[in-house]
Amino acid sequence: MLPGPARGKGDLCFIISYIGHDCKNIPDFLGDTYGQLARRLDLSFNQLRSLAGLKLFTELEELIVDNNLLGNDLRLPRLPNLHTLTLNKNDLTDIEALLEHLADVTPSLKYLSLLGNEACPNQLVSPDKDEDDYQRYRYFVLHKLPQLKFLDTRTVTKKEVTESQARGAFMKVVKPKSEAPPNEIGSESHPLPYTPLPRGSKDAKNHKGVFAKCRYVYYGKHSEGNRFIRNDQL
Repeated sequence: MLPGPARGKGDLCFIISYIGHDCKNIPDFLGDTYGQLARRLDLSFNQLRSLAGLKLFTELEELIVDNNLLGNDLRLPRLPNLHTLTLNKNDLTDIEALLEHLADVTPSLKYLSLLGNEACPNQLVSPDKDEDDYQRYRYFVLHKLPQLKFLDTRTVTKKEVTESQARGAFMKVVKPKSEAPPNEIGSESHPLPYTPLPRGSKDAKNHKGVFAKCRYVYYGKHSEGNRFIRNDQL
């Protein structure tokens, strides 16, 4: 941890760095000691799965939590002064839920970075995405967080603001659920309601052969066997 004094609003405040400690939760002593003083908090390169410990950092203005394990269950306390948030290289996949949560708890947010998450379709980490995918993502983010001035590595442009207002709501990428083809016979998700074999024959440990007598026998010169035999072959 490398705390450093800084000036803010006429009071002594701190820049707190707690990097690379492999912690899974924010240590209690950080909040107890620096919660009211910290303006900038860097928790990068840990194993964080939750940010519940931020509840004591009520005056935060900048929060960096890159390279952690934060997922779609991420919840932040209300941070009315937070203007900068970087969540690069985490496990975020649901962009809509994240943005709606941030809109609720970080009303002053101006800078947001989500690079390295599946929720951010950037070509550097998602080879199957292109610049159009990323631009649609930007329109959607700006639709949800219209007060942003900087997203990922770019300044928000006036054109993007205009497009996000006009079309941003329709830019969400929806992934279709994988389903078996409707005409696929015998799939596990659509088992056949009948079987041509008796139950016993389907049990690998109790396999049974099936025997039966033919009910129809053909006799006479018009039988199926004699129909194709010529007189000179008799």
